[in-house]
Amino acid sequence: MSAGAYGMSMASNYNSRGRAAEVLVDGDTAYGVRERESPAQLFAGESRLP
Repeated sequence: MSAGAYGMSMASNYNSRGRAAEVLVDGDTAYGVRERESPAQLFAGESRLP
């Protein structure tokens, strides 16, 4: 099973959208492997103009 273009390897911040959380499913068990990107993380690399 694959997430295709919706997986983290193909994710981007296009239109200022944060990256989604990732979940690994093994049989009947689900594991959170990456948390959703917060707005603070999304804009951390930005700076204001003077």
